[in-house]
Amino acid sequence: MKKIISKREYDTETAALIEKRTSGVYGDPAGYEETLYQTPKGYYFLYTNGGEASPYKKEDIKCVSAAKAEAWLNNK
Repeated sequence: MKKIISKREYDTETAALIEKRTSGVYGDPAGYEETLYQTPKGYYFLYTNGGEASPYKKEDIKCVSAAKAEAWLNNK
């Protein structure tokens, strides 16, 4: 997935995957996934996607600061 946010491109195909987390199983309406990426220029973003009863009803990309990326990694 690719998304432009504040004139910056965030692309799951070209960014480095740092960590992926899933909740639930495939097909679970409340299940979802969160994946942290870092762009070649050093920016972080979360790719999110989930079922109709999850916090992420459709796939999306959200940019996050380095501090928020570190907090996300430490919050397991």
